[in-house]
Formats: sequence, structure tokens, C-alpha cells
Amino acid sequence: MKQIILGVTGSISAYKAADVVSTLVKLGHSVHVVMTKAGASFITPLTMQALSKNRVFVDVLQEDDPSEIIHIALTQKADLMLIAPATANILGKIAGGIADDMLSSMALAVHDIPLLVAPAMNTNMYANPAVQENLAKLRSRGWQVVEPREGRLACGAVGKGALAETGVIVRAVADNLEAAL
Repeated sequence: MKQIILGVTGSISAYKAADVVSTLVKLGHSVHVVMTKAGASFITPLTMQALSKNRVFVDVLQEDDPSEIIHIALTQKADLMLIAPATANILGKIAGGIADDMLSSMALAVHDIPLLVAPAMNTNMYANPAVQENLAKLRSRGWQVVEPREGRLACGAVGKGALAETGVIVRAVADNLEAAL
């Protein structure tokens, strides 16, 4: 059983993370969900806890066990980290070295394991030079990008920016776990 950290950010696509969790758990993995506060506004931590059978983390300052610092301890046990959906905000934070919430703190603490981001945002946001520069920075630091697909977005626009399909995301996770053996 592999230990996977799944970051969920504030995108309308957050509801699809439930399917990602469910699929990974069915494949025998232990999924530890870490949500931004905005992500928790789109899909509840309770939903993710019920699907993952693990505690969901949102607040970097909530330390239930005084013997460990959870944003460090969990990353040390992880075999892979995936952020899906990954908003422009989280991409910028990680690329810029900002750690001001549980997910961005974990993303900066994790090392020596496969790192994946699956962006989801408006087409114009995705095409913005700042977002593309942040993705290039992340790629240069070893992050793999599960490319968004083209389609109708929540805002009604049609273009590239929709979260990759669950099967594509899960395949990327499986391929990276296999390659890490």
C-alpha cells in the first residue's frame, strides 16, 4: 500500500477530487487529503474523510499530536504527492516558495518522491504568462504536470483549463509509483 498525499484547492473541479480519492483507495492506496480553506468551501473535508478513511488536514496550526509536526511527518511517510485540482494560486505559492497554509507548507517540505500537479482554471488564467512561468519553474524542480483538458469551463468559456479526467490523473499516479520502484 502506497501513501499518497492529495492536495485539493479552491476550484469548482474540487468535486472531482472525490472520484480521484475513491479510485486510488480502491486500487489499495492510502490517501491523505490536504485541503486549502477555499478547497474545503467547494467540497467538505467530511466527504474526503469518508472516502479516504483518513483524517483530512486543512489548518496548518492544528496539531493534535504534540509529538509530531504533521506537515513534516506526513510528507516523510508519503510515496507520492498530487495536487488536483491545482489552482493558479497554489502553483504561484509553490513556485514562489510561499508556505502560508497546510498544503503549501507540505508542498515545500516534501522531497525525493514523485510530485504531480493537475491544474484547473479558466482558459485565460491558464494561458497567463505568470501561470505558465510558474508551471515551468515547477517542472524544472521535478514536478510533473497532468495537463488540463479542453472543454466547457464553469464560467461558460470553452478552452484549455478543465481538470484532466480522473482516469488520466490516476494513470499518472500509477505510472509514477511504478517508476519509483
